Amino acid sequence: MGRLFWKFFFAFWLSLLLAGSGVGTVVWLHRQAEAETETGPALSGGPRATVMLDAAEVFLRRGGSQMMREVLREWADAPGAAQLFVLDDAGRDLFDRPLPGDLRAAWSAGDFRRGPQSAARRVVASDGQAYTLVARFDRLPGRGRPPRRERPSPAQPILAGLLASLAFSAAMAWYMAKPIRSLRGALRAVSDGRLETRVQPSMGRRRDELADLGRDFDRMAQRLQAQVHSQQRLLHDVSHELRSPLARLHAAIGLARQNPAKLDMTLERIERESVRLDELVGELLTLSRLEAGTPGGPPETIDLIEMVASIADDAGFEASASGRAVHFTGDGEVSAAVQGELLYRAVENVVRNAAKYTAVGTAVEVRARRLLSPEGFEVVVSDRGPGVAEADLEAIFEPFYRADNNRGTSGYGLGLAIARRAVSAHGGQLRARNRPGGGLEVTLSLPL
Repeated sequence: MGRLFWKFFFAFWLSLLLAGSGVGTVVWLHRQAEAETETGPALSGGPRATVMLDAAEVFLRRGGSQMMREVLREWADAPGAAQLFVLDDAGRDLFDRPLPGDLRAAWSAGDFRRGPQSAARRVVASDGQAYTLVARFDRLPGRGRPPRRERPSPAQPILAGLLASLAFSAAMAWYMAKPIRSLRGALRAVSDGRLETRVQPSMGRRRDELADLGRDFDRMAQRLQAQVHSQQRLLHDVSHELRSPLARLHAAIGLARQNPAKLDMTLERIERESVRLDELVGELLTLSRLEAGTPGGPPETIDLIEMVASIADDAGFEASASGRAVHFTGDGEVSAAVQGELLYRAVENVVRNAAKYTAVGTAVEVRARRLLSPEGFEVVVSDRGPGVAEADLEAIFEPFYRADNNRGTSGYGLGLAIARRAVSAHGGQLRARNRPGGGLEVTLSLPL
């Protein structure tokens, strides 16, 4: 068991002991008060003795000795009732019951004082006869005292309470410490490289903050696993993409050595491959900077409508050579402080990608507008190309991804990946969907 378990255990146990001690003290004081009420001197001079003597006096004054005999006969059968002696002037009881020794001594001395066990009163009956009423709280001779209930030993409930508190404290401490131990083990596993580790199965059906922490850990581990796999895939793709131009460079150098007469043509080939390598390295550096969250420079205020119009105009000029066109729709002015070069490259990658894959004889539609609710800016780029499989609509924004269809395989597959990360760096979104009539529609939205 860990240290946290024992902290929880002793905290719960101490709380239970304090609460149990308080309740036990209150119960003990209450029972002591009840015991004093049942056996203490209040019986002799308290309400019970007074009521009994008052009732006997009423019966004697109204019904005389005959009524008193009937009443005494009924009271004698009442369990736990005090004894009432009705003595005449000669000291004889109406039932001829023998008087206890202390009562005989008190009668002889003519002194009935209230004590812890008796009380007396002088009453004149309705027939003029005087009687002495004596309330006695002992049982009649020969009948014995009522059986006294034995109180259970306090050791038994105390021991039972201790065992119950120990079991409850251990269960609660285990319940609180178990998910923390699971999280600790999962953290160690992740630090050892086992990124597939998850803690949610060990949480069971918990719905507390510890379960929320476990779910957050699983999301973190899943995200970390995806990033590591993405980096591994990126390294693999980079090495693959670099291998081809480097191989062509080596081949060109070998040809130049074998055939010096074709040196100029070979140098042009080497220059062309060097430019491609430079472009690839530049895109990789841009992608790495975006994934690291480092800005490309201080924000600058630009007109977004004008920027998109300029990109569409340049892309349309280049696309016209292959029988394609780019049409721009947008008016007004939308000024915002953005990373100008970064956002320019994001929009340019989307527009050039659409111009590359739209069918010959068709046009790419570029629409830019301000959004009012919520306030923002939106660019929609639509082409008339082959589109993308529904399962690949998110994958096309991953580095080096190429769809397995007739959209072609030219380029490195970094343009849309850079565009999405550039838009995300501005707090925006980049989404893609297939058009009903064929082609792909990419929507870029930015908050203002």
